[in-house]
Amino acid sequence: MSRALHVRLDAEASTALKLLRSEAGTDSEAVRLALREAAERRRRRSRLRDEVAALAADSADVDEMALVRDLMAELAPDRFP
Repeated sequence: MSRALHVRLDAEASTALKLLRSEAGTDSEAVRLALREAAERRRRRSRLRDEVAALAADSADVDEMALVRDLMAELAPDRFP
């Protein structure tokens, strides 16, 4: 389904659109490209956030990280207090 969108661009957005247009060809393609890329970045960040939360909740992993940190502190006490 197609949908028209009307926006007012500030100077920074105009510069960004010009850059994207050089790759995408048209304003419409440039905006679609930017939206797809932004959505993918957000999906990646969300997956990463979920992964970090899962690791933080994994007590075995937390224990292992503490063990590694303690071993590193033995090797270089001034760098791993």
